[in-house]
Parts: sequence; structure tokens; C-alpha cells
Amino acid sequence: MKREIVINVTPSEITIAQAEDKQLVELDKESCKSGFAVGDIYLGKVRKIMPGLNAAFVDVGHEKDAFIHYLDLGPQFATLHRLVGQLSKRKNVNFSGLKMEPTIEKNGKIVNVLSPGQPVLVQIAKEAISTKGPRLTTDISLAGRNVVLIPFSNNIHISQKIRSRQECKRLRKIVDKVLPHNYGVIIRTAAVGQSEVDIEQDILSLVENWEKTLHKVKSMTAPARLLSEMTRVNTIIRDSLNGEFSAITVDDNAVYEEVRRYVEAIAPDQKKIVKLYKGEVPIFDNFDISRQIKSLFAKYVSLKRGAYLIIEHTEAMHVIDVNSGNRAKVADDQESTAMDVNLTAAKEIARQLRLRDMGGIIIIDFIDLHKAENRQKLYEEMQKLMAGDKAKHTILPLTKFGLMQITRQRVRPEAIAETKEICPTCNGTGKISPSLLLDRQLENQVAYYASEKGVRYIKLKVHPYVAAFLCKGLFSVRRKWQIKYGCRIKVLVDQSLGMIEVKMVDKHNNALV
Repeated sequence: MKREIVINVTPSEITIAQAEDKQLVELDKESCKSGFAVGDIYLGKVRKIMPGLNAAFVDVGHEKDAFIHYLDLGPQFATLHRLVGQLSKRKNVNFSGLKMEPTIEKNGKIVNVLSPGQPVLVQIAKEAISTKGPRLTTDISLAGRNVVLIPFSNNIHISQKIRSRQECKRLRKIVDKVLPHNYGVIIRTAAVGQSEVDIEQDILSLVENWEKTLHKVKSMTAPARLLSEMTRVNTIIRDSLNGEFSAITVDDNAVYEEVRRYVEAIAPDQKKIVKLYKGEVPIFDNFDISRQIKSLFAKYVSLKRGAYLIIEHTEAMHVIDVNSGNRAKVADDQESTAMDVNLTAAKEIARQLRLRDMGGIIIIDFIDLHKAENRQKLYEEMQKLMAGDKAKHTILPLTKFGLMQITRQRVRPEAIAETKEICPTCNGTGKISPSLLLDRQLENQVAYYASEKGVRYIKLKVHPYVAAFLCKGLFSVRRKWQIKYGCRIKVLVDQSLGMIEVKMVDKHNNALV
């Protein structure tokens, strides 16, 4: 399987697409504005205690107060609270020599440990979604490539995906030798086969980051961000990069350099796979990702041989209906037809859940299966298809009504919620300029830049249909304009543009204004 990462950079956001054999399987977007990302560590201030919920609202600088439940405080909250108090008084603290307080009660009350105005060290566990503020935890962890560092712990945990006892023993020995007191770790699957030096360096780097975070508490006033999770681009590369990736392609020089340096630091032998895209066609169009993104958020998703899915989003859950289309008309055996469609649908549903980053409750209405062994086979196939999904999830067997229930963790806003915006062509009115006048409007703009501004090279970025119209025939509209106005005109296809949207740039790709 050929796996690659394609990164598109715009002034407002960075879009990261992961593809397997040219098929889009994961899509992530990161706003270029500083946000409240999962993993960021803040010094917050308790705003309000909610005894009925056994929770509190904390000010971390977000427009809406963040939420923390008693169960999110972690067993060592008393030690953390004492540490923050000492640091706030600008005292020097040796974390490795810190004496641990007794663990807090599992079924305690939040009013006994938190009070309004109290400073508290927290980590973003879930980003703000819709009308809800961020979800917080004080059970802090710092993720690296090979390990996850857990302050206030002395335990070493190993990923359940590491099956080899010999490898587990080797990794535990490496970690045990370098890990300071009062720190615990979770050894990640990526650590398998890594050298002792790489793992030790990973741990020491995370310990240094944690100590820098504590040092900032002395000089900061709540609310304040103390440690920012690395950029989404590098986070994805850190968690996904392995020998299976054949290319990481970026269309921005600054981000390319950042990614190249990061890959060189964590996997020097793979630095050659990072490439800078310099083509004039938009990068997502070049890799056929734009077309796949447009179909990603459609209500109807086509499957092979006429079958299709209908995906509906509600406030409480997501509902997916599987339809055979015209398949039932061409097969005599209804059970085998239903099974074939269901298996095809299961594969696409597993992909759609990752692509859309759908979370919460998902109900799938498969085509009815009468044989118990087929229902079990479909359930096992769904488990297998979802095994590669990094989000925590639970799959229940089909009910007697043919419904499958899935719960899937969501820590970021659903991808579809971020794509809704006012139509840039009609500005929400539902009316656009007559398409018959488009060529006249374009010609007027070309005439203005060529005759009055003296521009000798113009690039027109247009919708594919408009491009076909401008370039059709031996004596095309484009060629006639070139002769008439004495300038070179190049027509570029941009699938992200609306039907009558046009972008005009010079030969250096600077917008013409």
C-alpha cells in the first residue's frame, strides 16, 4: 500500500490530507490563528464551582469558560495543587525530589479540593465544540514520538499492541535506566525497534519541556498558556510516520522547511520523502484530493454497482442508511446480495468516520440479514476495518432490527462543521451574475491590466468549465485576447473555485489588484 501526506497551506489554515493508494483516508485542518489545541497546558483560574455536577468552570482565556469534572482531576491533584502554590510564590522546586501527597478520594466532592479564584494547572483534553468550551484535565501527560511522559507517576506502561515479550523487556530496561523519579511513561508502539539513544533522548526532551512549563508558572498570571502542543502538521507526522509513507508533499516553503527539519530530527533516514510542490496547478487538484474532498461532505455517498449510503447528522447522533439501489434487481439470491452490499458499505463507512471525524453515537442501518452467521461476519469485518482508527471506539453487534451502534471518541470539532460558510459567489443571496456575461467581464479585466496597467503576463485561475470554454478550439477565446491586447494569457484550472469565480495573478503568482 502506497501511503502519502499532502499538505496545502493558505493564509488562514493548513490542510493535511493522508492518502492510501491515491484514496483520501484522513483530512485534518489547523487554523493559522493560535487556538486551544488538545495537549496544550494552561495556568487557569477557577471561576465557578458546580456542586450539583461535581464539576467546575475554569478561565483559561477562551471566550467560553472551560469545564473540568472531579474525575478529571487525577489521583495526584493534591500534589499538583501544592506545587502550583509553591511556584506561584516564586519558590524553587526540584520536581524529582518532590514528596507526593496522598491520592484524593475517587468519590470525593469538588468543593473540597477547588474554590473560586484558585489557580490550577490544566491540560486541554477536548477542544471547544459548538457552544461548549474546552474540556480540561489535571492528569497531565506529554506526548513524544516513542513515549508519553506522565508527571506525578512512577509507573512504566507498555502499549498493548507490542506483543513481543523480549521487546517489552528491552524497552522497559531502557526506560527504567533513564527515567527520573516522580515521572512515569507509556511506551508507544512506535518505540518498537528504536535505538536506546532515540528513546532516551525522547524522554529527556519531554522532561525538559515539563520543567520549563513549571518554571513559567513563577512568572505567569492566570489565565496563561504555558506549553503549546506542537503544530498539527508535526503532530500527525509524529504519530503516523513510519516506513510505509512514500512521500510528504508541501506547497509552502516555510512549512516545507519546518517539516523537513522535524522529519530529519525524528527519522533522518526518511528526510528524502519530504518534497516541496512547485506546480502551478493547486496541490490538491494535482493529487486528485479536491474532488474527493467535495464528495466527502455529500449526503449521498456512492458505492460500487449502484449501491449508496445516506449520511444524516443530528444534534444527538449520526445516522447512516445503507441502500442497495438497483443491485436487488440483478441478483436472485437476496441474502448474498445484501451481504455483498453490506460488506462494501462497511469498508466505506469505516473510511467516512475517519474522514469526517464523526464522533459520539453513530447508528448504521444495514440491509437486513436473515442468517446469524452473516450478521456475525459483518460485525467482525467492521471491527477489523475500524482497527486502524486511532480514535477510541466501541462497536456493538447488529440488533434484531439490523442496526449497528458505534460510539467514537471526538476531541476536536467535526470536520463538516468547519466547512459551512456563506457562498462566496452569491454571498448567501442565491442569485449570481448571468453566466452569459462572464466572458465580457473577464475580457474587460484583461483589457484593464494589459492596456492600462501594462501587465504582459496574466494567469487566470478559473473553474474547469470556464477553462474549457476559454481554451476551446484552434482560435480560442484566450488566443484572441492575447492577439488583441498584446499580452500572454495562461488559463489554470482550480476546482476549489465557484462557477463564475476568477482569480487573476501575475507571473510571480501575486494577485492583480
